[in-house]
Amino acid sequence: MITIQLIVNGQPHTLEIEPHLTLLEVIRSSLNLTGTKEGCGTGHCGACTVLVNDQPISSCLMLAAEANGRHVLTAEGLAANSTLHPMQKAFVQQGALQCGFCTAGMMISAIALLQRNPRPSEQEIRFSLAGNLCRCTGYQKIIEAVKSAAEVMYHE
Repeated sequence: MITIQLIVNGQPHTLEIEPHLTLLEVIRSSLNLTGTKEGCGTGHCGACTVLVNDQPISSCLMLAAEANGRHVLTAEGLAANSTLHPMQKAFVQQGALQCGFCTAGMMISAIALLQRNPRPSEQEIRFSLAGNLCRCTGYQKIIEAVKSAAEVMYHE
């Protein structure tokens, strides 16, 4: 067992974990934050994307010990005081989610994009979300949701 410290969604956590556990496993099992999903377990689908120190990471590929001392943002950390984050609102308003399995990772990747580039073109949005797979939508509503969230977040 090893001891790690994480700040997840603004809350500090000290955890005793097995050294082989991934960040995804710790987020879901130890912290009971189940919005982050395991899709492929190989870093190809994006369902497990979280921000670690503001960088999008496939949490299924990162050992939890590698995140020791870092800030982690999951989809559960987007809403504040029961108020949805503009990205969450945009996904709902644009109908950009169906089964919801990919949604958390998709939103986190989109937020990472908007932090780097608050005025992305459609091509930049598509490129940024290329690592997030969705089997239910045609992606267009997701693209529209990211555009809509950018307008609300940075241009009002």
